[in-house]
Amino acid sequence: MLTMMIAVDGSEHSLEAVRHGLHLIGQGLRAQVVLGHVQESATLTELATVGPAAAADASVDAGMDLLAPAVALLRAADVDHEVDVRIGDVYPTLLEIAEEHESAMILIGSTGEGALSRIFLGSVGSDLVRHSQVPVTVVKVPYTDD
Repeated sequence: MLTMMIAVDGSEHSLEAVRHGLHLIGQGLRAQVVLGHVQESATLTELATVGPAAAADASVDAGMDLLAPAVALLRAADVDHEVDVRIGDVYPTLLEIAEEHESAMILIGSTGEGALSRIFLGSVGSDLVRHSQVPVTVVKVPYTDD
């Protein structure tokens, strides 16, 4: 059975990627799902205020909260899944998650940004497409399974 890693950030866009993954599974794709989420590293102020361990724990807890709607969708569909929450730079860490879980594909929701926004802000989806060793599907919102 293959593994599909779905990047989830808690947004409706990322939930559309989960829905697309469920659609693929519903169409007969035999796959297990890894929900990948990355929290950015704590700021120096946060580290000085609460300490590194507490900041890391708070980041992981926040990540788990953001993943709750995606987990609920997978549980409702009775789909095998794992959750992998990490701290670091978003796109390289998502690539690490996909690689470590031996994912055959990555799904990510589209933010709908225009070309000008991507030039100045960067795009996790664009970075994943450029640097991933496995296929990346960018799911546009709204996804419909007509």
